[in-house]
Amino acid sequence: MKFSTLASSLLALAPFSAAAEIAKRATLTQVNNFGSNPSGVRMYIYVPDNLQAKPPILTAIHYCTGTANAFYTGTPYARLADQHGFIVIYPESPNDGGCWDVSSRATLTRDGGANSNSIANMVTYTISQYDADPDRVFVAGTSSGAMMTNVMAATYPDLFKAASAYAGVAAGCFFTGTVAGWNSSCANGQSIASQDAWAQTALNMYPGYTGSRPKMMIYHGSADATIHPPNFNETMKQWSGVFGYTYGQPQQTLPNTPAAPYTKYVYGPNLVGVYGTGVTHNIPVNGAADMEWFGITGGSTTPTPTSSAVPGGPTTSAPPTEPSGCAAAQWAQCGGNGYTGCKTCASPFKCNFVNDWYSQCL
Repeated sequence: MKFSTLASSLLALAPFSAAAEIAKRATLTQVNNFGSNPSGVRMYIYVPDNLQAKPPILTAIHYCTGTANAFYTGTPYARLADQHGFIVIYPESPNDGGCWDVSSRATLTRDGGANSNSIANMVTYTISQYDADPDRVFVAGTSSGAMMTNVMAATYPDLFKAASAYAGVAAGCFFTGTVAGWNSSCANGQSIASQDAWAQTALNMYPGYTGSRPKMMIYHGSADATIHPPNFNETMKQWSGVFGYTYGQPQQTLPNTPAAPYTKYVYGPNLVGVYGTGVTHNIPVNGAADMEWFGITGGSTTPTPTSSAVPGGPTTSAPPTEPSGCAAAQWAQCGGNGYTGCKTCASPFKCNFVNDWYSQCL
């Protein structure tokens, strides 16, 4: 699989001593009967010994080639759960190679019967089983898990309050019409569309929904050779459009935040992008920042800049400007009920009907 070279490096995110420390405390446990599971996703859960009353829930979604246990030991979320008393759900992909289905029509549709549906049912089970707080339910993921994080935010916006996605793509970008298919155009950063088109792609995954949506924190690195850097821009376009911001015009640009070599782009309370110059696909999980973003800990993820904010987005390897003219690229949306974006496909692609709410340049 495309991410096979990443497994060993991603597992190195936590030292062996940290994994051993986790093992001495509560343990990762498989849950076999959490409700409808049409796509066969496996559920694992970590419930710390010092569980809060009405605890928060974090759904932590692994990368391609990964497992629930690898993400449990290789990220800081279980140790943070020990400190703060929240529950962590670790879904495990049933697909060959361990990638998530972020490419089928079913998974990109609410209650469509695919991987996204199964993960949502894990969350509702956990809320009921542990009397968890439905207003403090979060989702985070890396790589393929980040792609699924964006899909979960689009298909189940009423279920999650905040999300953190590391090195993923915009929801719908990986569409192939097949289960766990690989979309090279998207991965290579060649699926370029307008802010409105990307936003409508997300909105169409739960047609008619007008309620609140999870706030989004998007991480990416300029040296990512697996999920290429323009995907950061396309993802920021998508959520800018969903929340009514203007892509390319953040309210604050904060160099060296949270630390060098990262720059933080604050569009408003619902959208933040964090772009690492020279950072590869093996982007580290910033657990402390995620805890603040989710509201599990105090503090602010939007510190006052030391200099005037500079409008714009990252320019290294990921130009923030829109393509000239109205010509949607391959894989971009070009039609559907309620769609108001560009309906002309760039040559030689044609606008192909998929269903009543989604047509795509193919």
